[in-house]
Amino acid sequence: MRVIARMNVGGPALQAVTLLNHLDPARFEQRIYTGALAPGEGDYLDLRGQGAAAIRVPGLGRSIGPRDDLRALARLVREMRAFRPHIVHTHTAKAGALGRVAATIARVPARVHTFHGHLLHGYFTGPKRAAMIATERGLARLSHRLVAVGEQVRDDLLAAGIGRPEKFTVLPPGTRVPPLPPRRQARVELGLPQDVPVVAYIGRITQVKRPDRFLEAARLIRGTVPDAHFAVCGDGDLADTLRGVPGLRLLGWRPDLETVHAAADLVLLTSDNEGTPLSLIEAALSGVPCVATRVGSVPEVVADGSTGLLTGCDSRELAAAAILLLTDRDLADRLGRAAAARAERLFGIPRFVDDVRALYEDLYRHNPVLADISGAR
Repeated sequence: MRVIARMNVGGPALQAVTLLNHLDPARFEQRIYTGALAPGEGDYLDLRGQGAAAIRVPGLGRSIGPRDDLRALARLVREMRAFRPHIVHTHTAKAGALGRVAATIARVPARVHTFHGHLLHGYFTGPKRAAMIATERGLARLSHRLVAVGEQVRDDLLAAGIGRPEKFTVLPPGTRVPPLPPRRQARVELGLPQDVPVVAYIGRITQVKRPDRFLEAARLIRGTVPDAHFAVCGDGDLADTLRGVPGLRLLGWRPDLETVHAAADLVLLTSDNEGTPLSLIEAALSGVPCVATRVGSVPEVVADGSTGLLTGCDSRELAAAAILLLTDRDLADRLGRAAAARAERLFGIPRFVDDVRALYEDLYRHNPVLADISGAR
């Protein structure tokens, strides 16, 4: 039983659907339970034509409120007692809290939580941050296994006292991308000029992603590369801050990211905090070099100087790196080819599915209740 707060476009939803589609159905019966999306968020299931793949739980969405949270918790307990899963695997912070508490109440044999990133930086400060850490420490004690999408994510959590090293498994995401259309065709479809440099941004347009830093970097890039254009694929509560900017095209959420990748010369990420960003993995698989801030597990996706360029959280550094790639096409092409080869090896779907299967099988071997169930079969 997989519990996730919302199936918005991004890494957690992709992993949930990838496992639904690729774990052997003869060995694993799976169900996904999820809540409502926030306004402006793209629905991953609708974009992928899998709208019926999840069971909706009222109150399980991102927003926090005692009444909705209790309603969602009660519903999850009822669903677990009816379905009687051997493993509850939770994703995202709120679903991780409600799902693990519900699984404890329902006496589910094994409880797993994936940290697709963390909320230690860029979200909360002071007492709120302390309360969040205390909560995660308690939830870690309810968990049989903790999964981090990158080594830095795991290390940050351990440094905050969340979980014990022996409970953690580092399990990077896995994905694939469709073949890219011709560049000229892609730019026509996106309404972008043909013979100009194009920088793409892909993801939520919200504070932790720092759209203000993106705008400042774009201004600096155009100071040196005046014909540069910017394609922003995504939406969010700060999308209006990007409207009406010369040379910038807001695309909204699109299911055909291969079209965006085909049109782009590089992908720019300006965040204050990340886990293991899917947007950079997909860009790498498409052979598009990335310029990104050195945060979270980004350095595990982008090998600085080999498959892309990493900088501090500074618009001038980001702009300088982007200008280098936009003006040195040989370097950009070399980094793009290296990125594709590395990403295929590290972030392919077969490796990801095999890793999750091995994790679940290990739970069976080491959990006495699950071992009894497995032996009875």
